[in-house]
Amino acid sequence: MTRTAVVSGLGAWVPPHVVTNDMLAAELDTSDEWIRTRTGIAQRHIAGPGVATSRLAVEAGRRALASAGVDGVDVVVLATSTPDRPCPGTAPVVAAELGLGGVGAFDVAAVCTGFVYALATAAGLIATSVARSALVIGADTFSTILDPADRTTRVIFGDGAGAMVLRAGDAAEPGALLGFDLGSDGRGTDLITVRAGGSEQRSREAAVPEADTYFRMDGPQVFTRAVRYMTGSVRSTLDRVGWTAEDVGAVVPHQANVRILDTCARELGIPVERVVKNIDRVGNTVAASIPLALADAAVGGRLKTGERVVLTGFGGGLTWGSAALTWPDINIGLQEQ
Repeated sequence: MTRTAVVSGLGAWVPPHVVTNDMLAAELDTSDEWIRTRTGIAQRHIAGPGVATSRLAVEAGRRALASAGVDGVDVVVLATSTPDRPCPGTAPVVAAELGLGGVGAFDVAAVCTGFVYALATAAGLIATSVARSALVIGADTFSTILDPADRTTRVIFGDGAGAMVLRAGDAAEPGALLGFDLGSDGRGTDLITVRAGGSEQRSREAAVPEADTYFRMDGPQVFTRAVRYMTGSVRSTLDRVGWTAEDVGAVVPHQANVRILDTCARELGIPVERVVKNIDRVGNTVAASIPLALADAAVGGRLKTGERVVLTGFGGGLTWGSAALTWPDINIGLQEQ
């Protein structure tokens, strides 16, 4: 029997405060129609004052543990690009808040591909017997690094967290993670970035322009690369696990932009109705995007036990990645209404 990571729990949480397109239009040069036609987004959830990324991660993690019916794991892997502090990592804080004791806990920074990277890392720890179980969390509060006056980014991003519990199991089980593809191209660093705050900027004596303290993105360049790398990564993953596009019951992509998602579906030859979307209600939630979409699809009855599912993402770095799994029979942990 080959030791494989199997999904045993899933949880999701978004801050209760909703910001609609009309609310943004009241303070920015934009409109509901402009935002919807270009992004597919109608609203997003925003964390309130004093709500750090760890808070979102803890809420999602707690629900994932409850979904799996466990109160402990061997390791916590947190995907985030908005940690509570530059140092130390946020994962140990999350593990402590969840009462997980002295388990291994660390952050993974791959922006919007972060959850796939974290999932691959945790699956590897389980496959090599370093851990028997893992809590994988994607959480971001991107609202804290956006320029208040930049309509091109403020309309896109929202805050949220999603989490998944993995356990050691067999590849034949529903929920088994069967294959991954990961990639990067550091030549595209400036396309998705916050220039200030790291050693590159701090090692210089020059004053920091205020613009460099905020998130910046080259939208047209990102669009082109997102389609190229996500479709290529999905194809590579399908080849690795021996599936065809026709075998895939659902593709759960990073929720970047509805036009990117539709274009990827066309290029892959996968019916657009098989592509899971919830971007209209939560926006681009960065590392939380894929698990939030998974939870939404599962609760909505979109995912069936044993169905073949592919996850895919693209983000800053540049980074990209995909994962193939069969869907488990689990209850989903969502926030109380």
